[in-house]
Amino acid sequence: MKISVDNQEKGFLPDGRHTVEITDIEEGVSEHQQVPFFAVRMENEDGFVSQRFYNSPAGKPIILSLYSAVGIKPEGEKDLDTKQLIGKRLSVEVSDHTYNEPNSGQERSIRQATGFRSA
Repeated sequence: MKISVDNQEKGFLPDGRHTVEITDIEEGVSEHQQVPFFAVRMENEDGFVSQRFYNSPAGKPIILSLYSAVGIKPEGEKDLDTKQLIGKRLSVEVSDHTYNEPNSGQERSIRQATGFRSA
């Protein structure tokens, strides 16, 4: 087996505020409650963070704050498209978030981005 070391994956961004660019969007459905989500990869030269945004009533204000931070405003009844986010820059606060896994109750930690602001 040969292991390539040329294109090493970036590591997670350290705690703190970072200016990042949105480089990828993946769509899916949550494992436990079947809620649609999109995962946003945000990165800069120091690393990356991926953040899920759930398309639910509770998640809508967070989604709207992300769009606002990159300068996209909703227009009337027109749907927002996640593809509009690719290549946009913003400032985020990166930290760890600890929660209990719904099925097992085990404590888990994830790296997350919050506090979306214009870059």
